[in-house]
Amino acid sequence: MAVESGRCYACRREFDYDPAEVTTFLVDQMTGLPPGFTVAGTMRPATPEAVARSVDVPVCPDCVAKAERGLPFGPTIGP
Repeated sequence: MAVESGRCYACRREFDYDPAEVTTFLVDQMTGLPPGFTVAGTMRPATPEAVARSVDVPVCPDCVAKAERGLPFGPTIGP
C-alpha cells in the first residue's frame, strides 16, 4: 500500500491516503472547479479543453462521510 499526503479538495486539511482507495474529485486546474461548473455555481457543458487540463484531487474521509449524510462539508467557519 503506497501512502501519499495531500490536501482535501473540500476542507483543505492535509491528510494521508492510499491513492488506490481515496475518493477523488475531477478539478480543472485553471479554474479550481469541476469541469462544467461556473463561479456562479451553475453548470454548463464541460469543454474538451477543461476536461483535458483537469486532474483528480483527493477528498478526505470526513468530508465524504458528511456528504453521504447530506451534511455541509468543507472548511468550518466560526468558533
